[in-house]
Amino acid sequence: MTRIAVLGGGPGGYEAALVAAQLGADVVVVDRDGIGGACVLADCVPSKTLIATSETMTTFACSEPLGVRLRSGDQAEQQVTVDLAVVNARVRALALAQSVDIERRLAREGVEIVRGTGRLVGPNRIVVRTEEGEQGIGADVVLIATGSAPRSLPGSEPDGERILSWQQLYDLRELPTDLVVVGSGVTGAEFASGYAALGSNVTLVSSRDRVMPSEDADAALLLEDVLTRRGMRIVKQARAASVSRAGDGIVVSLVDGRTVEGSHCLVAVGSIPNTHDIGLETAGVTVDEGGYIRVDGVSRTTVPAVYAAGDCTGVLPLASVAAMQGRIAMWHALGEAVAPLRRSHVAANVFTDPEIATVGVGAATVESERGGVQEIKLPLATNARAKMQGVLDGFVKLYARPGVGTILGGVVVAPRASELILPVSMAVEHGLTVDQLAHTFSIYPSLSGSLVEAARQLMTHPPD
Repeated sequence: MTRIAVLGGGPGGYEAALVAAQLGADVVVVDRDGIGGACVLADCVPSKTLIATSETMTTFACSEPLGVRLRSGDQAEQQVTVDLAVVNARVRALALAQSVDIERRLAREGVEIVRGTGRLVGPNRIVVRTEEGEQGIGADVVLIATGSAPRSLPGSEPDGERILSWQQLYDLRELPTDLVVVGSGVTGAEFASGYAALGSNVTLVSSRDRVMPSEDADAALLLEDVLTRRGMRIVKQARAASVSRAGDGIVVSLVDGRTVEGSHCLVAVGSIPNTHDIGLETAGVTVDEGGYIRVDGVSRTTVPAVYAAGDCTGVLPLASVAAMQGRIAMWHALGEAVAPLRRSHVAANVFTDPEIATVGVGAATVESERGGVQEIKLPLATNARAKMQGVLDGFVKLYARPGVGTILGGVVVAPRASELILPVSMAVEHGLTVDQLAHTFSIYPSLSGSLVEAARQLMTHPPD
């Protein structure tokens, strides 16, 4: 029986453990912070739970054109407000419940869990520091899935009260009156959108000329327009130098000398891999300049029988990618047929309002392959279901290969875009054509009907 040791209990680690156990391996997971890792306990699951509440608030705020009215009476009684203490208690409880569910699943599959901090002392051995002392674990195969942690601005470390990382937001009991979000990437945009909907006055500080510079430009500009119309202040081309406390508030000092004041500051300037002091050098595992573990398409490191998955590899900071990397690693290590991870097939979603979902080739590829990629973009304003639901902002976009019509990618900006992107993701994964998507039945009326309509238009009237 093959012995598998997994260092880290997040999506990359626990999904790898489940695959290995199902394939008959003897599996042990070394976990320090709780099964599910930061993703389940402090990051992805909590943030999307909070955003679910913000979506409900947006629904109320945008319901008047649909004929929804609050009871008449005192003006104060008509306001819909958020009890952040209740919201965050639900966030914490749901995250913990998810962690428990995953741990029970591991136990049912026969996976051993060791609580403690582990480090490699060789390519086939881990030493774990537990409450009882140190424990050595030998293994035929080791998977490193130690994740990442929020990056902080030098000299502006979060204090958990006014200057916050995204993992500390859930300790707040009252809604920030004036929240400054430093960083306009995916994380910053999601929290800025969410807290604005909850009722905070939000200022988003972006070091670039638009929010989410790595996302589809049409989608990012549409979101920026929506957020501005809803009252958010966006400060562009403004790189933060420091964040400091000032009485009952904070001051963000920008590199160009300007300042931005608020009651609280969320620092969302990226992540750093948790690869320091875990014995990588001792085991001979290579990391890059940023501290990320180098892996190939099947999650192998530079050391035979040592694999890595998740944020510590720097491939893509997505829970779905971490989980797939972990599964691929175990399939490969245990002799199963497996295809390498293909980044171009990864579907991703930004949980703003509206959501932005993407898969396959993007705008940068289209720009570099003029004439080599066909594109069509349909606004949701023409979609019957969108009109019924009062959806004013959004679009679907498809990219296809000229001549053969193979679907290469797509973008969906809409409520629940994370659900709507699946047909495009399946088309990219399996090499479907616009003809095949166009001949597929869609429900009428539905938002997904716009995807089929886009395919029909590409099929019958391909753009020049």
